Amino acid sequence: MTRLGAGVYPAAVTPFDERGAIDVPGVARLLAWFASKGCNGAVLAGTNGEGPSLSAPEKRDLVRVAVPLADGFGLQIVLGIASNSLEETVWLCRQAYEAGCPAVLLMPPGYFREAPEAAIEAWFMQVLNRSPIGVLVYNFPKRTGITLTAELMQRLARHERMLGLKDSSGSRENVASYAEALRGLGKLLYVGDETLLSATLNAGWTGTISGAANVLPLWLSEIVSSWHTDPDAAQTKFELVLPAIEALRSVSQPAANKLLLREFGVLERNSVRLPLLPMDQVPESLEVVRRLAS
Repeated sequence: MTRLGAGVYPAAVTPFDERGAIDVPGVARLLAWFASKGCNGAVLAGTNGEGPSLSAPEKRDLVRVAVPLADGFGLQIVLGIASNSLEETVWLCRQAYEAGCPAVLLMPPGYFREAPEAAIEAWFMQVLNRSPIGVLVYNFPKRTGITLTAELMQRLARHERMLGLKDSSGSRENVASYAEALRGLGKLLYVGDETLLSATLNAGWTGTISGAANVLPLWLSEIVSSWHTDPDAAQTKFELVLPAIEALRSVSQPAANKLLLREFGVLERNSVRLPLLPMDQVPESLEVVRRLAS
């Protein structure tokens, strides 16, 4: 099985059809869009993918149809898992493995945010011990209420199935501390807050699992792919795209990404699942995204 590596992995939105079910042709168009713009893969059923609004069987079925499609485009599929149930988490790891995913992206059990770090560590270790697939550990305290420290990441990284991490905290302190914690262990580091992309790449991080990559995949792919071969050009592109990233992060997501993707002709519909609401009009602040994506 191909190993994950450097590059851009969009935190993909989930297309829905007129009945509110997962739109498989829409998934195919979305993956083709990512492949045509230089992305390396995609994370499905994550935060941008409305993962908490998808049932476990829907996530299983999503990766079953997406992996063969992605293989045809040369992409890798990672399944996002955000569940408070240890048994459901292990079951989803197994489903992702059987579907052919190279990894899952795993949040801590956020409902139990009062749990001590030792208990959160034990929860992750149970998953790592029982999962047949590699795990990217996902730090997103804004959503989970749990902060995964660099020390905890280092301890988890001793497990062979802990492949690395994604950090969406937006913390500049984590840029150096996570890199130091995983130094020399052969682990992957992906940033979720794209405003820190330049800083993380300078610190030796692997790439980005990015919500903004839904609508700005080419820009982000070119920045990451050329960072070490032409750093000045990559930094210039980052500075050009930064206002668009900031604009995307200031509006309701994934509603804005879905509306833009419909406008770009990638998605047929921009519907979301309750309790989210769709966006009817692209905000004026996202005009910069339109210009860069055109």
